Amino acid sequence: MADHMNIRELIDILRRKDTEEEWFEFKVNYAEPQKIGEYLSALSNSAALSHEEYGYLVYGLDDSHHEIVGTGFQPKKAKGKGNEDLEPWLIHLLDPRVDCTIEEAEINGARVVVFRVGAARERPVRFSGVAHIRIGSNNHKLADYPEKERKLWSLINPVLFEEGIALTGQSSDDVLTKIDYPKFFELMKIPLPDNRAGILKRLEDEKIIQKTKDQYSITNLGAILFAKNLEDFPTLTRKSLRIVVYDGDGRLNAKKEHIVKSGYATSFESTIDWIYDQVPSNEVIKDALRVEQKMYPKVAIREVVANALIHQDFSIAGAGPTVEVFFRRMEISNPGKPLISPDRFIDHPPLSRNEKIASMMRRVNICEERGSGIDRAIDGIEFFQLPAPEFLADQDFMRITLFGHQNIGEMGKADKTRACYQHCCLRWVCRDYMTNATLRKRLGIDDQNYPMASRIIKDTMDQGLIRLYDPENKSNRTRKYIPFWS
Repeated sequence: MADHMNIRELIDILRRKDTEEEWFEFKVNYAEPQKIGEYLSALSNSAALSHEEYGYLVYGLDDSHHEIVGTGFQPKKAKGKGNEDLEPWLIHLLDPRVDCTIEEAEINGARVVVFRVGAARERPVRFSGVAHIRIGSNNHKLADYPEKERKLWSLINPVLFEEGIALTGQSSDDVLTKIDYPKFFELMKIPLPDNRAGILKRLEDEKIIQKTKDQYSITNLGAILFAKNLEDFPTLTRKSLRIVVYDGDGRLNAKKEHIVKSGYATSFESTIDWIYDQVPSNEVIKDALRVEQKMYPKVAIREVVANALIHQDFSIAGAGPTVEVFFRRMEISNPGKPLISPDRFIDHPPLSRNEKIASMMRRVNICEERGSGIDRAIDGIEFFQLPAPEFLADQDFMRITLFGHQNIGEMGKADKTRACYQHCCLRWVCRDYMTNATLRKRLGIDDQNYPMASRIIKDTMDQGLIRLYDPENKSNRTRKYIPFWS
């Protein structure tokens, strides 16, 4: 819609719409400041999805019949929280600072107010740190609608991170100095060409570099995966994997810190080995002998670290993936909320903001095409009879926590229901069912204590996470259970 249209022309056009659309909203006198800010975020993001230049929050129109009824709301005199004038308060909390104006007019003797907010451009627009979206005529958090979020990102940022340029104006010598090309060919399992031209041509074909006349540019894809040293790339330095080992279970005493400066693909195996070496060991009985066993299975560490590297949000500046090793737990974090709900990590096909990175990592056998990494991690954790990992997704980060061994008596209710749900999911994706018996085995519960397993199952059902496969079966011992989404 034309951005120079005056308020009367705008109202005339909007009134002719059969229903409210997701990029405009009619109100009469509703004026709670926080909600206005959330509307502006939602309307800005929805305008981008609707290919509109602006979103509009219109006061003085009835939303049922679109009649001009007027409003007593005076935003120029209103206050935000903290007694700050409403308009600068709203603009201050919008991120990024999109174009936002307030216009007033009298139409047919009735006063009308229009908040005009520019469509999202650089990234989804947040208000007070949270991005919103319109679904029909209602506001929702954008993070709750991952497909909408993904579509919005593709519209407002058509140049994918991987296709962006990390460094320009490079000679062929510069490229071969800064990219670990021998490791690239080794990981790809293809012969190393016997001449410089062949090496550069293959790197160009794989989008590791781009050639412009007699110079080269190194792409973000090439640098983040195959850099010899990420410090050679100023925009990517903060994306290096940081590993911190603590003395105890708190963050007060860090006894070791390691920053992996080379590309994710070239350093992955050695990085996993380094992390694994830092993991505490437990003494276990095996074949009648006491042996030392690492607290977590290596496969679980490998898969959750790969997940953090591949699925991070590179648009969040100043933050990168982190592994923190404590005495009785390990936390693996990355910037950006995942595009699928953590409740669906085990079964859902993988969705990533960084499909080209994911694809390349699959090709070098760091992750799998079918997205079974989390499944394999959970399977390894169950084999070690460890507590279920915790998946925590916030607006700006994702964190997976692995826990050291606990017996059933040490686990809280949340630990037990989480383990029950994840076990049920894992059984289902393996084309099987959870039963009281399989849960007892998973949690190390003695067979005679099957009522304990029944209570855990009931608690998990009460949370809506699992359901009965056959409700007609009345025997607790033989009932089968499946995840809520199946």
